[in-house]
Amino acid sequence: MSAPLALITGSGGLIGSESCRFLAMKGCRLVGLDNDMRRTFFGDEASTRWNVERLQKDLPGYVHHNTDIRDRAAVEQVFAEYGSRVGLVIHTAAQPSHDWAARDPHTDFAVNAQGTLNLLEATRKRCPEATFLFMSTNKVYGDAPNRLPLVEKETRWELDEKHPYFRGIDEAMSIDQSKHSLFGVSKAAADLMVQEYGRYFGLKTACFRGGCLTGPNHSGAELHGFLAYLMKCAVTGRKYTIYGYKGKQVRDNIHSRDLVEMFWQFHQKPRVAEVYNAGGGRFSNCSVLEAIRLCEDIVGRKMNVEYKDESRLGDHVWYISDQTKFKAHYPEWRQKYGLRETLVEMAQALSRREALP
Repeated sequence: MSAPLALITGSGGLIGSESCRFLAMKGCRLVGLDNDMRRTFFGDEASTRWNVERLQKDLPGYVHHNTDIRDRAAVEQVFAEYGSRVGLVIHTAAQPSHDWAARDPHTDFAVNAQGTLNLLEATRKRCPEATFLFMSTNKVYGDAPNRLPLVEKETRWELDEKHPYFRGIDEAMSIDQSKHSLFGVSKAAADLMVQEYGRYFGLKTACFRGGCLTGPNHSGAELHGFLAYLMKCAVTGRKYTIYGYKGKQVRDNIHSRDLVEMFWQFHQKPRVAEVYNAGGGRFSNCSVLEAIRLCEDIVGRKMNVEYKDESRLGDHVWYISDQTKFKAHYPEWRQKYGLRETLVEMAQALSRREALP
């Protein structure tokens, strides 16, 4: 398959920028959409402008559009400009925080749900043969995973090894009748719409329900970006707050490069209306306490940590992704980046970016 013209939303973010760099190496022409809404959501320190500027510097031919995906006419204009030349759409732009969504539900839903619909409809009208990949989230399952029979261990909550979900949660778990947070609902609406444009219109769509997405290009903030923000606190000495569950809540963490490799594998042999759980799985997971200890070991000093007993609404106590379905469909995919390796890479990138010793 020849390298396509790829259109990437949220191109300044963690997964968007990683997608741009990966696809550039594959010879793709790149069109990025990013209006730095992350700065609006989380403040100046979470701005993605630095990453967009780096893409423009490092990737000759990268074309950037400061487009708000909520603006239907603006989205239509971009797609009209490139038309059927677009062979791949990677949609990573989002409002990604539980807490922020509750503060402004209209904006959250407009970005996550309406923005996704705008992109799907533009794809259907202008480049219906393109592969459409959506960065969904495990929060579409709501708090249903919290009903699992978890056992408290010394540093984590865990499932018995004989439990069917011990290797991870698969795509058969219901997304219905559970508490999602408003963010989880807006992403679930988008997720279902992406599936429907596959089933109803025949578009080659896929939803990748991410666990914790991580990597050195993450503009971590307290309300979003677990490992990135944790390592930022470890490097700078900033206070880190644990919210509930004794700090033993478990997350699986997938490096952005491993995730983008999943995108590429799918694009080589696209299917219609697929859903994949895309997290670190049993290969890369940790509790908050375990992650703190790793960060302390890497930076060589104790972290400034406080604990609040109140957990975040709809938060998962334990979540590990079962990657079996994707591996069955794309057996050449291999996960390469383990937890410690990822954290070391993040610490080095943070030190360079913030000019710390």
